Amino acid sequence: MSPVIELENLEVKLGKRAILKGLKSTLSGRAIGLLGPNGAGKTTLIHTLLGFYSPSKGSARIFGKDIEKDAKKVRAQVGYMPERDSFIAGMSCVHFVSMMGELSGLPTDVALERAHEALFFVGLGEARYRSVDTYSLGMKQLAKLAQALVHGPKLIILDEPTNGLDPPTRQRMLKLIRDIRDSNQAYILLSSHLLRDVEECCEEILILKDGHIVTYCNLEEERKLNQHFLEMELRGNTELFAEEISKLGCEYAITATNKLKIVMQQGIKVLDLYRIAQAREVQIRRLNYKRDSLEDIFYKAMEERNGRL
Repeated sequence: MSPVIELENLEVKLGKRAILKGLKSTLSGRAIGLLGPNGAGKTTLIHTLLGFYSPSKGSARIFGKDIEKDAKKVRAQVGYMPERDSFIAGMSCVHFVSMMGELSGLPTDVALERAHEALFFVGLGEARYRSVDTYSLGMKQLAKLAQALVHGPKLIILDEPTNGLDPPTRQRMLKLIRDIRDSNQAYILLSSHLLRDVEECCEEILILKDGHIVTYCNLEEERKLNQHFLEMELRGNTELFAEEISKLGCEYAITATNKLKIVMQQGIKVLDLYRIAQAREVQIRRLNYKRDSLEDIFYKAMEERNGRL
């Protein structure tokens, strides 16, 4: 199986201004989060993958197909939910979604059948004959998701899918995204300014800043690594305690008076620390596992020197 997305020194210029600058990465996760501050290049990257912009240098591939040389094949495999509404006034939702299916290459009768299925899946089955003009914001977002799914794509690109939604509708949208991810029928590229949405849905993240990739990581691997990172507050001889745990092979840093950060080695248990504390007459007043959240990872990326790795 080819990687979902491959970026090979991808550069994109709009006018004389470089927007994407030498992006190089291989993304294979079932759900990939795309993050970055405003102006980082997220939307430009999405539009380039969709064929709206041509690379000025380098290339990109989706499931092994070049986005320029195999443009039609790529578009047939990709569904796109745009951030902004793009509906046709006066058209019923089922006919709009059906039309989008036809534009993606489905025969007319198949497109209409798939439109009904997609709208029932997102929860708009009973409202499918209504004009989209009469829909609430949440219903319009669900309609955009339906049209991205209608032709059965292998990759679904979602641009700010929860933008403006109230909490219940947001949770409904996120559940649908997770259901798609867990069905193994399609991969997801999710662009959002809401870190919590990405953390709830995605396995991998790609963070852009000023047109560069500043961070790529697998969230599950990060969480496993962080299980070995402890923060402790002690009473007693902190330096003596630290010397003893270093003999076990644990790395440590004394961050303040009586406060310690420890990187646990494989095979070392928390009980071992308590035994050392008892032997050295040190009290462990507080002990916490330190797990980097996506917010921690994001802000660390924003602090990278010159916005680069």
